[in-house]
Amino acid sequence: MKILNIGSINIDYVYEVDNFVKSGETIPSNNFKVFLGGKGLNQSVALAQAGSQVFHAGNINIKDDNIKKELTKWNVNIDYIKEESESTGHAIIQVNKEGENSIIIHGGANRTFESNQIDMILKNFNQGDILLLQNEINKIPEIIEKAKNIGMKIFLNPAPMTKEVLNYPIDLVDCLIVNESEAKKLTEEDLDSDEIINLLKNKYSNISILLTLGEKGSIYSYNTKYLKCEAMKVKAVDTTAAGDTFIGYFISYLSRDKEIKDCLSIASKAASICVTKKGGAISIPKI
Repeated sequence: MKILNIGSINIDYVYEVDNFVKSGETIPSNNFKVFLGGKGLNQSVALAQAGSQVFHAGNINIKDDNIKKELTKWNVNIDYIKEESESTGHAIIQVNKEGENSIIIHGGANRTFESNQIDMILKNFNQGDILLLQNEINKIPEIIEKAKNIGMKIFLNPAPMTKEVLNYPIDLVDCLIVNESEAKKLTEEDLDSDEIINLLKNKYSNISILLTLGEKGSIYSYNTKYLKCEAMKVKAVDTTAAGDTFIGYFISYLSRDKEIKDCLSIASKAASICVTKKGGAISIPKI
C-alpha cells in the first residue's frame, strides 16, 4: 500500500502578536520567522514523521527548489513535485499570546494543477493505495473522481472550508476529516459535536467521519463505530500545524491496521507535542 498526498506547499510568514489585528488597525509584531508549511506539506511531513513512506505531489516556483531538499530531509518522496513559473503559495500567519493563529493564504502555484498532470501522477498508484487531499489546491473534484475510478482509499480534509466544497463529490471519499467549524459549514447548522456527527452521518452515510475538536479531543464515526478521544492537556505556544499533525499520524497508523482508538490516541499525542513548539512543518514531532 502506497500513500499519496496531492496537496499544497507554502512558505509561511509568521508574526507573533499580542492580539490579532482588527479592521483599520496597525499593530507591531513581537517576532517574525519564515517556515515551510501549507496543509498539504504539513500532512506529508506528519506522515513521514509517523513512520510512513509518503509521496507528495505539488507545485512550487522554479526558484524555490530548496523546498524539495527540505522535504527530502523529512523523508518525503518528491518525485511528483513540479516546478512552475507561478509563485510558490504562501501564508501570512498571526500567532497571539495564547498560541492561537489567524491565517491568510495565497494559492500561487498550488492552484496550477492541470488534468494531464493529475493523470501522470495517478497512473503510478493502484487499487487500495491511499490518497490524501486538502482544499488548498485546484481540481479537487476531478482528482477525487479519477482516484475513485482507480480504487484508491480517499481521505479528504476540506480545509480551508469554502463554498465550493459543498459541490465536491464527498460521497466518493472513504474518510472525511473536519474540525468543528468546517463541520458546521458542511451541515449549515450550529450544533454541538454529537449532533454535528449525526448530521454528517445522515448526509454522508457510507463514509467514515473524523471530527477534530482541538483541546476537546476528537470523534471518529463509521457505521456502528463511535469513538471519542480526549486531547492531552498542554500549554499551547503555537497551534499552527496541530491539526495537520493529527491527520498525518492518524492516517499513518490506520494504514498499518492499528486499532482506531490507538490511531486516535497517538495522533492526539503528536498534536499535543506540536502545539508546544513554534512554526509549521518544523514543529511536527517524531514519536
